[in-house]
Amino acid sequence: MPFAYYRSLSRKDKATYDASDRVSSVALPRAEALHPIVDILRQSLERDDRVLVEAAAAQLVLGIGALLEVDPVEVKVLAVRPALRSSELHGLYTRDGKGRPRIQVWMRTLRLKRVVAFRTFLRTLLHEVCHHLDYALFGLEDSFHTQGFFSRESSLFKQLVPASGTDRVVV
Repeated sequence: MPFAYYRSLSRKDKATYDASDRVSSVALPRAEALHPIVDILRQSLERDDRVLVEAAAAQLVLGIGALLEVDPVEVKVLAVRPALRSSELHGLYTRDGKGRPRIQVWMRTLRLKRVVAFRTFLRTLLHEVCHHLDYALFGLEDSFHTQGFFSRESSLFKQLVPASGTDRVVV
C-alpha cells in the first residue's frame, strides 16, 4: 500500500512509484566475492577507523556496481551524523548530472558520537546504493521509498550477509 502522499503524485510520478514497487529484489551475481570486503568493513567499524571504513565501503559499492554493470559512485564516510530538525541524517545519495553520483554515510551517532552498529551502517550504505540502482539499473525517473525499494535493500543485505545463526560473515 503506497504512503498517503501517493495520491498527491503526478501521473508520471505514480507510474515511477508503481514501477519501483514492482521490483522486490536485486539479484547480485557472485555476491560471495564481496563477502571478504563486507568482513573488512565490519572489522574497520569495530576498530573505529574512519579511513578504513571509507575504503571498504567504497570498495563494496564499486564491487556491487561492477557485478551489476552500472556506473560507479563516489563514496564518502563522514564522522558524526548531522542533525535534521527532528532526526539524524544517516546517509545521502546525490547526483547532479555533471560528475559521478555520490553516497555519503556517517559512522557515528549524533547524540553519543558512538560508532554505529555494523548492520545499521551496512543497511544505510545499501539503502543509498539502492537509490543509485533505481536510476542506473532500473532506469527509473525518480527514487521513491516504496515497499519494493526496501525489499531490494533487504535482498542485497541478505546476499552480502548470509544468515549463519550469528551476525558474522562466513567466508
